[in-house]
Amino acid sequence: MSFVLEAKNINKHFHKPKDFHVLKNISFSVKRGEFASIMGKSGCGKSTLLYILSTMDTDYTGELYLNDELVTGKTHQELSQIRNKNIGFVFQFHYLLSEFSVLENVMLPAKKLAEKTEAEIVRDAQEKLDMLHIGHLSQQRASRISGGEKQRVAIARALINNPTILMGDEPTGNLDSHNSENVFQIFKRLKEEQGLSLLVVTHDEDFAKRTDRIIQMEDGTILDE
Repeated sequence: MSFVLEAKNINKHFHKPKDFHVLKNISFSVKRGEFASIMGKSGCGKSTLLYILSTMDTDYTGELYLNDELVTGKTHQELSQIRNKNIGFVFQFHYLLSEFSVLENVMLPAKKLAEKTEAEIVRDAQEKLDMLHIGHLSQQRASRISGGEKQRVAIARALINNPTILMGDEPTGNLDSHNSENVFQIFKRLKEEQGLSLLVVTHDEDFAKRTDRIIQMEDGTILDE
């Protein structure tokens, strides 16, 4: 069985104001092409776990594997490259640069990775926007489009480097039911048509129920699945 992501005995402490054991012996994996969701009450450690899995937080013990490669212990520079190439990230807030055009926002991670020419990046960015049915907005300033459109632009941006896994932290948390449904359908299509793996932290039970698997968290641990 091929795993895109594997966590082994992940432990995390917050040391201030006093020692708090926030993640306790977390072990689980995400298969290639699997759409998994993480659920649990506020404060159970979901977002903390996601930041470790996305390699943004390196202050933990245990082992993290991405595409069967151990990423724990790598330098920040190495991790930045690995993350940019392999992980797409969609947050609750879209974090678009409002003075940039939609197309320019989508191009940013590819420019940072610097593996393609400017012309290739423009073409790829337009392709991702077309795929999400917002290609006609490519020249609009990001500040001029609706909330649901902004979240789709954020998804296009997360996909620009063709990651092996897409991670979401409450990606529908700011959207109405119509736009939430849109995002769910986009994710489902990415899984079915492109074999993309997805791991999404959500409070939305209807969303989670329709994913392949729910990983339930409580007090810093994963309950038996």
